[in-house]
Amino acid sequence: MSGRLVRRVLQGREASPQDPAEDALVVVEEEEEEEEAGSPTRVAARNPFDLLDDDDDDEPEEDKEDEVHTDQTASYTEEKQYVKKKPNGAVPETNKKSKKKKKKGKAEPPASTKLRDEKSLDSILEDLAIEKRPMQKSVHQNDRATGKEIETIEMTAGTSSVLAIDPKHLKAENEMRRIFGSKVVDSLENQRNMPGTSRQVRGVRRAGLNPRRTLLVSPPGFWPAWDKSMSMDLVETKGSLNYFRYVYDPSVSHVQELFEAAKSANDLNAIAAILAKYPYHPDSLLTFADLFKYSGEHQSSADAVEKCLFALECAWHPLFNPLQGNYQLKYSHDLNKPFFTALFSHMKNLDRRGCHRSALEACKFLLSLDSDDPKGALFCIDYFALRSQQYKWLEQFAEEYQCDNSLWLFPNFSFSLAIARFYLERDAEDVSDHADKSTAVDLMKQALMLHPLVLSKIVDKAPLKDSSWTQILKNAFFGSAKPGSPSLEHVINIYVERHYIMWRFPELQNLLKEAALLVIESLKHDSREAQDWACVRKEAFSSEKNEYSHLLVSDFSDTTPSLPPEELRPFMVGPGMAHDMPPVEQEAGPERIHAPLEVAGRNAAMVFLESLLPWVNYGDNRHDGNDQHDDD
Repeated sequence: MSGRLVRRVLQGREASPQDPAEDALVVVEEEEEEEEAGSPTRVAARNPFDLLDDDDDDEPEEDKEDEVHTDQTASYTEEKQYVKKKPNGAVPETNKKSKKKKKKGKAEPPASTKLRDEKSLDSILEDLAIEKRPMQKSVHQNDRATGKEIETIEMTAGTSSVLAIDPKHLKAENEMRRIFGSKVVDSLENQRNMPGTSRQVRGVRRAGLNPRRTLLVSPPGFWPAWDKSMSMDLVETKGSLNYFRYVYDPSVSHVQELFEAAKSANDLNAIAAILAKYPYHPDSLLTFADLFKYSGEHQSSADAVEKCLFALECAWHPLFNPLQGNYQLKYSHDLNKPFFTALFSHMKNLDRRGCHRSALEACKFLLSLDSDDPKGALFCIDYFALRSQQYKWLEQFAEEYQCDNSLWLFPNFSFSLAIARFYLERDAEDVSDHADKSTAVDLMKQALMLHPLVLSKIVDKAPLKDSSWTQILKNAFFGSAKPGSPSLEHVINIYVERHYIMWRFPELQNLLKEAALLVIESLKHDSREAQDWACVRKEAFSSEKNEYSHLLVSDFSDTTPSLPPEELRPFMVGPGMAHDMPPVEQEAGPERIHAPLEVAGRNAAMVFLESLLPWVNYGDNRHDGNDQHDDD
């Protein structure tokens, strides 16, 4: 520590007395800056605190009090330096020197002062902690079975404790390092950050271009700086939940109008012009993400989605903290919808890359954003839990998550809970751990009794080619199974499309076969059991209309079809908007947009241009060349 810094602190204290902790923190910070900027071969300066000591015993009382006060400041400085120690755990060199140069006659602070300083330091560290325990309150409810009042615990500082997000598993890079090693991931990151020699800038770190540390994605160095075109406002606070929504900056509010005009005109070039000037416009980025996805360029689609998430995360409100869970971002606000769409697409991209644990964390985040679950995260969260081997968490989630119906009534949870119990039983060291719980076979039998239609769909989709399945499906209970309601049929289709790959494992096929045979055997002795389960199914899904029609089955599929150019037109109009558009009228004649291209006898160049620009209406002159030949 230089004498100049000490004199500055002492002079400032005499001019305006303040808390010695602040002086000590300033000294430590300025000292660290000097250590970083100074030469490593610098000679250690004499400790200036030694000059404050006096060997005379006849010093006045005021000087003694100042001496004790200075010693307390020095000890607090040492504690601060211990907290801010270097990554390798070594104490800074200045600490060691100051400890060696203490004199024997120096007054030591009393034990009570040291204890108070330690307690205050601990309280500061606790206040700075990011993860805090959620507050709880007791809620009295009536038990449906007994009618008695029971006391339950409700989380008031978050939507649910089982939806707590682990930031270590949220980024795909961390999971890729655990799977493939740091060297492989770092080499891929270097290739991504420097995709070409024209973008390579020597001497410039990536943090200098994108200094923000985001929670969801890691922005490459060649991305432009965030344009601050959006922000997040706090709408209201109800109880312990804060409700937010995205808003555009007034200076760029016209960009959304330009996008809407380009969307209505199906002008992809206009949307590209918007991105050229405003590279972080969410709707434009998601439009191109859909275009790249259906064109087969999945990496470009994933990059566009991550770029959208980066911009939307930079606009978060200071009170919007995904690690606390006391937030709601309602899908009903139009400007909030791109974040749901981008996060859902990002979750699917993580699953496609094999990062199932990261996809689970993203799905938990998506489910906690809006209690209404507009994107159907509840119908795929169990799949990601199974793929990431989070079996205990899945059982805890099914018990604690609050929903209109019991989660085990849904097809995905009824079968997934049986699978989770199967793997827990297989990996259990002590059989008594699961003695008080239903076995995996019993849970699978219960799932088949509740949703018998699932079996035939799984056999066709997986597919299961064993001849024994043909005999099982000939049984009247499975062969004549019907969904009973449009909502249940839609949910079953989503489950089969999302989870069919799980049934390709031989051990799960054996479990399913054993449970199916037990169902057939039990129905021989008690035929009324099937009617009882049908009543449960009808009561759980009693609506006569499809309550989940807003969820597309194709959104839960692993396979992405590569559509021909003439079929890409619905995906040129914005993210998630294709199913919201009114159907195009099928006009008679060759000028309709969705009509198959007629290439016989036509100009090859015109056919090629028309395939590149399918949204352009060529009018009645498309066959002028053929008509002229006919007239001749």
